[in-house]
This record gives sequence, structure tokens and C-alpha cells, in this order.
Amino acid sequence: MIPVEFVLFGLTLLAVALLHRYALQCALAGLAVITAWKTAVAGFAEGSGVAGLLAHLGHEWVVLANLFCLLVGFGLLARHFELTRVPLALPRVLPDDWRGGLVLLALVFVLSGFLDNIAAAMIGGSVAATVYRERVHIGYLAALVASSNAGGAGSVIGDTTTTMMWIEGVGATDVVHAYVAAAAAFLVFAVPASIQQQRHSPIVRDTIGDVRLDWPRVAVVVAILGAAVLVNVGVNLRMPAAADSFPFIGAAVAGMLLLTAPIRRPDWSIVPEAVRGSVFLLSLVLAASMMPVEELPPASWPSTLGLGFLSAVFDNIPLTKLALEAGGYDWGFVAFAVGFGGSMVWFGSSAGVALSNRFPQARSVGAWLRGGWHVALGYVVGFTVLLLTLGWHPHPPLR
Repeated sequence: MIPVEFVLFGLTLLAVALLHRYALQCALAGLAVITAWKTAVAGFAEGSGVAGLLAHLGHEWVVLANLFCLLVGFGLLARHFELTRVPLALPRVLPDDWRGGLVLLALVFVLSGFLDNIAAAMIGGSVAATVYRERVHIGYLAALVASSNAGGAGSVIGDTTTTMMWIEGVGATDVVHAYVAAAAAFLVFAVPASIQQQRHSPIVRDTIGDVRLDWPRVAVVVAILGAAVLVNVGVNLRMPAAADSFPFIGAAVAGMLLLTAPIRRPDWSIVPEAVRGSVFLLSLVLAASMMPVEELPPASWPSTLGLGFLSAVFDNIPLTKLALEAGGYDWGFVAFAVGFGGSMVWFGSSAGVALSNRFPQARSVGAWLRGGWHVALGYVVGFTVLLLTLGWHPHPPLR
């Protein structure tokens, strides 16, 4: 028998997909109903009733706070980046046909290897908004998200899920082969997405006069990104046990935004919309954390392939946690599956939600699937290439 929680969560996702203009209201309503059911009837893993709810929130607050700070903070960072005027100068170096879009996707892929994928996607979106005069095809938006998720799949500092693996004892070299799948997937989706975009709105062929960069603002962008990377690496190397007790990365980004405000003031006007998008994602993440998923199917490459499709609608953080607890997986396959799989639906990854704050037209599951068909194809091809070239090599349980 299917647990009631799964039915309620499925109905919530269906409402989000069909009523995308009211996605936030649907997510909040679904969270409220699921929370009421868990509190009054089913109980939580941490206990029953209100006490169980409070214990569950106490367990999840770090992930929620980190995501909130990163989604809002990187939204402000992307606006900083736009105001540096760097995007206005890029048409000088980007090819002036569909290859320009391809180069931009490749830059996002590379950036995501050492930046958070939210930041990489937001920076890519800022550039795309400029060079395509705000007319960005939804298929290209899906490709931007896919590039950011693919680029972080093989790096333990490039994605929240791979960082989780690192904290739990998975070595950096145990996930790096995810780049084989990520590179193959990139080749599948990046070219058609770039052609889609060029046909929809060609890349600009000239810039507005002699572009003068705002170098103090460039320094602010570098400082914020540097703080995020240094804190991420420092915490996980020096005090990994504390990583689950405080939202260090989110606090570092928020703190640096405030610290650098006297140099260049952030554009606070974008905060309300960024908060709305953040609350939407956090509602789904919190609802997903309440699902009674005590175990995953036995570790194998077919079940891992399924994890990627599940990640498109089910938060990849609890899925990664369950995989780590079960053990027996090839972690490169898991990193690609849960990291890249969320790209197939706009709310399947935090990068997609963040980019939808900048481009509201992305908030349509049907349009995303139709325009971004190449992302799902890239996932299957990338996974297949990794399986055929390197094979499935599971690791023993971590504990």
C-alpha cells in the first residue's frame, strides 16, 4: 500500500506542474497538509506529535537555512555581476552565431566545478539576459541549469550532494569520474540548446560603445565567490563534523554581501522575488524530508539510473543521504544521477529555482520538458557512456 504522505506529495507536485502560476501557493498548501498529517497521524522519524515535528525541524534547519541564504545571496550576486558591465563586453569575445551560446554553456560548466552550481547558473543567466536582449529560450534556460549541475557533478565542492558525500567519507577521486557522464551529456544538450536560442533570439553582434567595467564591483563579486569557496573547503577539511550544525556557506555569502555593501550597494529590489522563489523550493525540500523513505532499492546501476529521474521531482539531498547510509554504490554514478537528474524539471534543482526567479517563463513544467527535451536525452546518454566506458564499480558501505 502506498503511504498517504507519498500521495499528498505527488498531488503537490502535480499541482505545481499544472498550476505553475500559483506554484508557491501550491507548494505551501501541500507542505501544510503533509505537516498536519504527519503531526496528527503518521508521526516523524524523530518522534510523534508536535515534539516530533520540532525535532524534525531541528534536524533540517541547517539545510534549509543554507539553501535560503544561497538562493537569495546568489541572486544578489548575479545582479552585482550584471552591474559590473562584464556581460556587455562579452559579445566581443563570444562567437556571433550559435557557437556563442555553446561557449557560454561551457563557461557555466567550468565555473560550476569550483563554485556552487546556483552561482554558476545565475552568472550564466545574467550573461544570457544581456547578450540575448532578455529573450532567452526556455530550452536554453534548461541547458544553463543542466550545465551548472553537470559541471559540479564530479567535484566535491561543486554541488551540495557531492559535498555531502565528501563529508561522509567518500573520497574526491571516487566521484571525479562523474565528469565522463557529464561531458557526454553536455555534448548532447548544449548544441541543440544553442541552436534553439540562436533561432529564437540571435546573440548581439555589437556592444554599447566603449564598455568600461566597474572594477570595484568586480572585486565585490570575486570577494563573495571567494568567501563561499574558502568557507566550503575550510569547513569540510578542518571541521567536517560541524558542517551539519550551522549553515556556514550561506552565512559566509550573506556576511560578505553586507561587508562589501559600503563599496557597492546590492540591488535590494530583487530580494522579494528571490525570497518567493526560495520559500517555494524550501517548501518542497521540507515536504520531501517528511516522506517515509526508509530504504532505497538495492544498489545497482539500474536503481541509480532511476535515482536521476526521481531527483527531477524529489529533492536530491535526502536521496543522497539514503544512498550514503545504504552504501554499495559507485559514487561517481550517484553524483551524476542525483546532481544532473534534477535538471530535467525546473524545480528539480536549486539552480533551476534560482534561475526561474530571474526568468519567470521557466515556471512551466510542460514548456520546460518540451523546450529542454535534450536535457533528459543527455542524462540517459551520459549515464550510458559512463557505464559502457568505465563500468559499475560499487564501494563497500562507509560504516
